[in-house]
Amino acid sequence: MSPLPKRALLAITSYHGPFYPNGDPTGLYYTEALHPYTVLTEAGFQVDLASETGEYGVDPHSVNKSAISDADALVYNDKKSEFNQQLARIKKASDLDPTAYGLFFASAGHGTLFDYPKASGLISIAESVWARGGIVSAVCHAPAILPHIKDQKTGKSIINGRNVTGFTDKGEVELNLMDKIKELNLVPIAQGATQAGATYKEPEGAFDVYTVVDGRLVTGANPPSAHATAVKAVEAFDKL
Repeated sequence: MSPLPKRALLAITSYHGPFYPNGDPTGLYYTEALHPYTVLTEAGFQVDLASETGEYGVDPHSVNKSAISDADALVYNDKKSEFNQQLARIKKASDLDPTAYGLFFASAGHGTLFDYPKASGLISIAESVWARGGIVSAVCHAPAILPHIKDQKTGKSIINGRNVTGFTDKGEVELNLMDKIKELNLVPIAQGATQAGATYKEPEGAFDVYTVVDGRLVTGANPPSAHATAVKAVEAFDKL
């Protein structure tokens, strides 16, 4: 059994501004937080939700009928659901004690490309978890934070020399969003990972369930992988 606290920090993007070519905002991809929350709580973790600013907004594209299952839509539309109650009480990362957590899981949405690279509060929690031998995990666009999480022993990113995945360039092209990402000078996941010295792995299909485990680092490629990524993170924690 791990000597670390069985408590997880579920990171949420604080960015909820314009992004899509039609002017729609981005933000949290709802199920990329809901599914990990469910896995973690069912595994016995105490879970806190936090963003860099203590605020969040849901990406409307993540909760339309083509993106969300009927079961998940029921949770989303129920303001009294356990997960929505947790979102309503979201914390500001800098107000938390980093040493309280044994697992850091970064949820996603394109909003993470805007705020995660500079999210010093969330980054400090992840660095503490890593330094104490805990698990750091991220799914889809959330690996945008990983290049900026430093290993205190090496001074380099925790992904330097490791295998990671995250949302593919092919997926951005399929969604007609790569031009917008370039226009806004945002860093795609594969580019950021490679620049940080990681080996980027990707699924055959942009939306295939796909995870990569490299020791205490657990990553997933896309929204359909959120559940599996959290399961792998729990498995990694249980091996500590």
